[in-house]
Amino acid sequence: MSLWRVERLGRRGDGVATGDRGRALAALTLPGEEIEGEAAGERIAAPRIVTPSPDRVRPVCAHYRACGGCSLMHASEGFTTAWKRQVVEAALAARDLPAPVDAVHVSPPRSRRRAVLSGKRTKKGALVGFHARASDVIVDLAECHVMRPEITAALPLLRRITVAGASRSGELSMTVIHGPAGLDLTVTGGKPMDPALFQTLAGLAEEGDLARLTWQDQTGDAQSITRRSPVLPLGRAQVVPPPGGFLQATAEGEAALVGAVRDFTKGASRIVDLFSGCGTFSLPLAETASVHAVEGLAAPLAALDAGWRAAPGLNRVTTQNRDLSARPLLADELDRFDAIVIDPPRAGAEAQAREIATSRVRKLAFVACDPVTFSRDARILADGGFTLARLSVVDQFRWSPHVEIVAEFTRT
Repeated sequence: MSLWRVERLGRRGDGVATGDRGRALAALTLPGEEIEGEAAGERIAAPRIVTPSPDRVRPVCAHYRACGGCSLMHASEGFTTAWKRQVVEAALAARDLPAPVDAVHVSPPRSRRRAVLSGKRTKKGALVGFHARASDVIVDLAECHVMRPEITAALPLLRRITVAGASRSGELSMTVIHGPAGLDLTVTGGKPMDPALFQTLAGLAEEGDLARLTWQDQTGDAQSITRRSPVLPLGRAQVVPPPGGFLQATAEGEAALVGAVRDFTKGASRIVDLFSGCGTFSLPLAETASVHAVEGLAAPLAALDAGWRAAPGLNRVTTQNRDLSARPLLADELDRFDAIVIDPPRAGAEAQAREIATSRVRKLAFVACDPVTFSRDARILADGGFTLARLSVVDQFRWSPHVEIVAEFTRT
């Protein structure tokens, strides 16, 4: 059995270990630990901890070693918080940029209000849970320390829905959102809806007290069973997101992001919100400014617009359906605004950043979910005359390597 020493954690949370046979990745390890194991390719499949790190703690979940939902539950919260800060700092340093991190906001356990689970029929019933690490095997959950208790309590119901609507060979994707109205469930990959299946699902939705159940079969056809409108509060507005729609993973994380964006755009009277989604930032910002929301998908924009029209006392919000990755807003279009908010997908917004860099806008709030692409885009902005003034790390995905950022850029 070969002996290895873990030097550091890679971006995905695996230990980078060195030994007589070179370098390999070892899951569920920490820097400074000595481990034993045999490398197969670039990975040590089953490392045994010889000398544990003082930052190692006992995982609180019985599924931890198998489930791929969490990968850092063996590390203390202090270590994880410091490591996520270092990930951001290292990405910015690689682009020769400062890293003025002023806070790390960590969402509490059992606070995830949106989760995407997998479901599969078996001979004896069904499995519902997350995939095992680097596997298509579903870990059937009995507990979860990440999701809100209301979602965990619905696991038996999700198994019954899987038995009713999954084909023998297929796998369901189940997006569950918990909001004030209860659970909003969107299922994709199931059998075609027929009268018998509709009656079964309607009964399960009533029995499980679901606010809405949306069924999208393997052909893409979708049908919703709505018992209560699954509204979500966004500032003063109430928004009904499209089935399976994106929202910030935790209410605590959303509050940290919205608070920072409000602060970074303070004093602006005309704001453009790029990659706006359903209005996470547009609608709260409309309390003090007029907002133009731009989004590539029509359904979230329709939800945003309906929420704005029904909310009293907000400033004007206009919407534009536009693929910003293919057709970014040009500099002269941006110059009509006092401030910009941008929240792109993981791939970042390189083309849009180049247009912002050549615009005359002086205030920018940048929300990002990938430190590497954020740093690339931040370098473009810096080369265009922007200064990275403040930055916070927002950890909505506790016990995972995922890192989110909210940053203030100013032009001097």
